[in-house]
Amino acid sequence: MKNGVYSLLKARFLINDDAVKNWRFIVFVILLAIVMIANTQRFEQKVFQIAELTNQVKELRSEFVDRRSELMKLKMESTVSEKMIEKEIFPSTVPPVKIKVKKEEEKSFFKKIWQ
Repeated sequence: MKNGVYSLLKARFLINDDAVKNWRFIVFVILLAIVMIANTQRFEQKVFQIAELTNQVKELRSEFVDRRSELMKLKMESTVSEKMIEKEIFPSTVPPVKIKVKKEEEKSFFKKIWQ
């Protein structure tokens, strides 16, 4: 046991005759660790990007609500009438009249000939 731990601490498994197998395994583990670290980094970048986009959506939604309420205020009859009074345009005292236009039938070619 003492000999096994001592040889492990001295790293004799890296310089023995069959050390090529050990080096291949170590290189494989290192490459696997690098791939895992890169994958974790990409995942974290995507999480940050999703959080940023979520914040942008919240800001845009609140801006939309503000603009919509502002538009509703501008469309109110009292606001429009105030703006028109400033330009000296007053509301009409005569109610509007509906105009009906009767469309004449277009005569076909044969009806035009027989007239």
